[in-house]
Amino acid sequence: MDSSAEFNPFEMARSQFDKIADQLQLDTSTRRLLRSPLREFRFLIPVRMDDGHVESFEGFRIQHNDACGPCMGGVRFHPQETLDTIRALAMWMTWKTAAIGLPVGGSMGGVICDPHTLSEREQESISRGWIRQMARNLGPEIDVPAPDMMTDSKHMLWMLSEYESIKGGHHPGAITGKPEEMGGSLGRRQATGYGIVYCLREAFKELDLSARGVTASVQGFGKVAQHAIELLDRIGGSTVCVTSWDQRRGVAHSFRKSGGIDLAELRHITDSLGTIDADRAGKLGYEVLPADTWFEQDVDVLIPAALENSIAQSDLDRMSNRVKIIAEGANGAISEQAEQILLEGGTFVIPDLIANGGGVISSYFEHVQSRMNYFWELAEVIAKLDMKITSAYVTISELARTRQLSLRDAAIAIAIDRVATLCRERGLA
Repeated sequence: MDSSAEFNPFEMARSQFDKIADQLQLDTSTRRLLRSPLREFRFLIPVRMDDGHVESFEGFRIQHNDACGPCMGGVRFHPQETLDTIRALAMWMTWKTAAIGLPVGGSMGGVICDPHTLSEREQESISRGWIRQMARNLGPEIDVPAPDMMTDSKHMLWMLSEYESIKGGHHPGAITGKPEEMGGSLGRRQATGYGIVYCLREAFKELDLSARGVTASVQGFGKVAQHAIELLDRIGGSTVCVTSWDQRRGVAHSFRKSGGIDLAELRHITDSLGTIDADRAGKLGYEVLPADTWFEQDVDVLIPAALENSIAQSDLDRMSNRVKIIAEGANGAISEQAEQILLEGGTFVIPDLIANGGGVISSYFEHVQSRMNYFWELAEVIAKLDMKITSAYVTISELARTRQLSLRDAAIAIAIDRVATLCRERGLA
């Protein structure tokens, strides 16, 4: 992995944009509009901690573009969060929603904090404080937050409660990723992980591979990774290695079983933040290895489902020649240089813009259901998710083949063309 000093995700996002904007011969005014966020918010959230002292946490919200509709994007809690990471994620969300064909724009938010070291009351205070800072610039018609890294349905419920207290009345469409009993959509927990596997299923068809017997190694063991592993198992594949951050020891580990991990077994010894108990895993027969071992496994599929820039050019000499597909479960997981080498070497890369699109699709579904106050059964949600992400994948793949583009370039080209057209039609560019 490249060091944080060398890697700037926003510059990566801009470089991807510039490449496609050049190919599309995008005019100067539209290029300038889409290359930077429309609005940026940066603020402090003062919180009285459990020991009585007041700590101020830095928070962000970036609204990249809303030409297609109200912004939509996650809120993440992470101790190493940066403004440029949030900017990049907001831009990628704009392209993701446009490439998939959702009538929403792209945003992203975050707070620099570590939930591992915070009590539930402190996390609630941060969540409510974030909303107090942003309430005037959020709402069903403006910008709709959702859970992201190290946030979940309880954080969203705290945020919705605070938003409704400020605005008065009930506004369930203002936040997505809520608990199911409080207006959250069924299928939300599964959506991102399942979406990865729906994309893999389509890639298997293109590459004339059978899903049965396919092996995978997964970076991460949060909700995205767990549900990807679950559905891959169901269609006949298996996962032999996963990674997890051990907060107690301050180190990440890989957990390997050559015959395939037992998902239910690992879930039983994993906390709500995706941390696997290394001692208990060892007793259950798992090899506990250094974190980067996940990338060296002799498998067919790699799924980076943790952080940005997880696969850099310097990592590639350790990758098994057997790997045929890499599916980006995390945003910006593969550096530009690494992806170029992978593509030239024949590795099939499914980019984040479609691979992890299940999350924002489910947010859109929840937004629609909350506004209607009419909720779909689980089977209907999953079927709609499959149809939406498969349709988008096929469209992107067809353009990639027709124009001899990578899947990422094809997805960004579709997205930029859609957003730029709407910007011009609205008189914004």
